[in-house]
Amino acid sequence: MRTGIHPTYGPVVYQDRATGDTFLTRSTETSTETVEWSDGSTYPVVKVDVTSYSHPLWTGTTRVLDEAGAVEKFRRRYGDRRR
Repeated sequence: MRTGIHPTYGPVVYQDRATGDTFLTRSTETSTETVEWSDGSTYPVVKVDVTSYSHPLWTGTTRVLDEAGAVEKFRRRYGDRRR
């Protein structure tokens, strides 16, 4: 790798805005906000909207929203094209 062109890669704490859960990982992302982690060190904290702690696919709380109604709405709008 060429020196001086890549962003710094270091520890960052990500915080889920929906649940408040946090996890420490490594990233090139930075932030002006910091948080003291359980190991006593201070790390930049990046707040994100969705993580595996709040995403329905990972939490098992997926919902089917009126699937049959959507099909009927489509058929009313475009007709039944089966032949």
